[in-house]
Amino acid sequence: MDLFDIDDAQKNSQKKLRINELEKLISKYQAQYYNGESEISDFEFDKLWDELKLLDPDNGILKKVGADSGNFEKASHVMPMGSQEKAANPEQFLEWAVKHNYSEYLVEYKLDGASLELQYENGSLIRAVTRGDGTVGDVITNNALKMKGVPRKLSENFTGGVRGEVIMTHQVHKEKYSDKANCRNAANGLMKRKNGEGSENLELITYDVWSTTGVQPFSDEEEKLKWLKDNSFNTVPLHICKSAREVIDYRGQVMELRKNEIPYDIDGLVIKERTVNHQDASRARPDRQIAFKFSLEEAVTILRSVEWNENGATYTPVAIFDPVDLNGTTVQKASLANPNLIKNLGLKIGHKVVVVKRGEIIPKIESVLPESDLSCEQLNSLSEIIVPDKCLSCGSSLVNDGTRLYCPNSTCSKKILHRLLKWTQTADIRDLGETLVAALFKSGLVKCISDLYSLTEQELTPFFLNEESIEDNKKSLGAQKVYASIQNHRTLTLSQFIAGFDIEGIGETLVDKLVDGGFNSLEKLINASVEEIASVYGFAEIMAASFVQGMRECKDEMNSLVQSGTIILKQISGGKLEGKSFCFTGELHTIKRADAEKLVKENGGSAKSSVVKGLTYLVTNDKTSGSSKNVKAASLGIPVINEEEFLALFK
Repeated sequence: MDLFDIDDAQKNSQKKLRINELEKLISKYQAQYYNGESEISDFEFDKLWDELKLLDPDNGILKKVGADSGNFEKASHVMPMGSQEKAANPEQFLEWAVKHNYSEYLVEYKLDGASLELQYENGSLIRAVTRGDGTVGDVITNNALKMKGVPRKLSENFTGGVRGEVIMTHQVHKEKYSDKANCRNAANGLMKRKNGEGSENLELITYDVWSTTGVQPFSDEEEKLKWLKDNSFNTVPLHICKSAREVIDYRGQVMELRKNEIPYDIDGLVIKERTVNHQDASRARPDRQIAFKFSLEEAVTILRSVEWNENGATYTPVAIFDPVDLNGTTVQKASLANPNLIKNLGLKIGHKVVVVKRGEIIPKIESVLPESDLSCEQLNSLSEIIVPDKCLSCGSSLVNDGTRLYCPNSTCSKKILHRLLKWTQTADIRDLGETLVAALFKSGLVKCISDLYSLTEQELTPFFLNEESIEDNKKSLGAQKVYASIQNHRTLTLSQFIAGFDIEGIGETLVDKLVDGGFNSLEKLINASVEEIASVYGFAEIMAASFVQGMRECKDEMNSLVQSGTIILKQISGGKLEGKSFCFTGELHTIKRADAEKLVKENGGSAKSSVVKGLTYLVTNDKTSGSSKNVKAASLGIPVINEEEFLALFK
C-alpha cells in the first residue's frame, strides 16, 4: 500500500501503541519511585507523564499514584494523597493562573522527599502511613517515631491526620549516604527498613492537617501552618504573593536560594488559595492548587556583559553571564533577541537573571529577579547596557526600531558580503567556500550576486595558483571545479531564489508559505504590499514590512538575473510529492538533512521546520523518542516514518 494512503485507523493504531508503551514505562518507574529505587530522574519521568497526558488526557494511569512494597501492614489514609497538577514553566503557570485568579497566592516549597501521613487520636500518634496508592499505604509507625519532627503526643486533644514529607538533608547525605544517588532515594530506602535502622537520620516537614472530629482548628491555609508549628511540627516556609507575576519572580529567587541556602531538596513550589478547600484537596488530582516545578533547563545567574553580534546588517545582543549547568551542559551565553527585550526586561549589567534552555531552543534570558535580591554592593555596581549607534563596517548610523538594530546602508560592505555567502549556501554551491567568497569580494571581482555567474576560470585561477604556476600556463583543477559548480547551480526554486537574497528573517520555509498563499511568481512577490504579506499565515506586520522593504531593495538585481537567463526559476508541478509536507528530526544515516529537504522540494513537496497540523509525515529514525516533535506528531495523528520509508517514496 502507498504510504500516502495511511488512513485514520492506522494513525490511531500508532497512537495506541505509544500510549500502551507510556503506560508500561510510567507504571514501572512509579513503582520504583515509591520503593526508593528510582531508575530515572524526576525530569525524565515528567516528560513521559506529559506525553501521555497530551495523547490521552483521561488515561487511568494519570489518576493512579503508585504502590508500596508488601513488607508492612496496610492502613487507609485520613486524607487522600493524590497527585498535583503541575506547571513546568512560567507559561504553563500563567495559563493556570488565568483560570484561578486569586486575590493572593499562598506559596510553599514543593519538597522532594517521600509523603507520610501521621494519624492521631485524642492527641496521641496511633500510626504513620506512607503514600502507597494514594488511598492505602504501609504502616511504618516505629520508623517514623525515630525521625525528627514526629511528636508522639500533641498539646491539643486532636483526632485526625497530619501530612508531610520525609526528607534527608544535604549534610546527612554527604556525611553518611553519599553512595545513594540522591537524598530522596536514600530517604525512601531508610524509612522502609524493617528494623528501622537509619530512620533517626530523617526528618518530617509538614504542610497539611485535617481533623476528623468537630471543627477544624484553623480557618485558612496560613493558620493551618501556624497550628502545625504550635504543635511542635516542622513546617514548610510560606510566602504570600499578590499576583501570578509575583509568584514567578519568587520562584526565581527560590531557584537561587536552593543552591546553597536550603538544607534539603525541593523541586518546585506549591501554589494555593487562602481558603481551605478540603473537597478539592480530596480529589485524585486537585484543581485549586498547582505544583510549579523547577526544571533542569533553567537556572539563576548574574549578567556580566552584553556583546553585539553582527550578522549581515543586523546587530543582535548576546548576554554573557556566570556559567550555569542547564540539562547537563555548561552555558555562559544566551540570546537577548533584540533591543526591545532588553528594555522590557529592564535589564542591566549585574542583574540576577533566569536563563532557560527548553527543548531544541537555544538558551535565552527569561526574566530578571527583583533588585531587592541584590546586596548594596551589587546594587551600586549595576550599569546600563550600551547599545551601539554606528555600523562598525561603514560608519552609518544604526537604526533601532526595537525589534531590530541594523545598518540601513544598502551598500554596506558587510551586508553585501553576508548576502553573497547566504546566496552560495541557499543555492547549494558547495565548492564556493566562505574563504574564497570573501577573497573574491575583497579583490573587487564580485560585488553582487550577478558577478558570481560572470566569473571565468581565468579569473578564478589566481586564487588557487601562484604567479609562477600561472606563467607556466598550468591549469587549476580548483578553479575548474568552482567554475563548474557555479554554472551547475543556475536553476533554483522561487523559494531558494528569494531566500538567497538574505532579506532579514526570511528563509526558504517562510517563502514557501508565501508561495502556498498565492504569491507564486517573482512578479507577485515584488509587487505585494505589507498588508497582503501580513495576511499570510506565519507573517506578522513587522516581518511583512521587513520582507517588502527587502524585496524593493533587491528587485532590480532579481529581475536582471531572471530576465537575462542567468537564473532559471524552476516550475514544479505534478511531482511525486506534490501537495505533501515533511518535517525531519534526529540524525539521518544515508543522506544529509539539507539534501533530504532539497529532494522533497525538487519533487513538488514542502519541508517544514516544525510539526504542524496538516503535516503529511514526520521523518525520524527513532520513532519511540520522547522528543517534542514526536510527541506533537502523535497528538495530531501525523504518521511517523523512518529514513528507509522516506527514500522508498522516490522509487
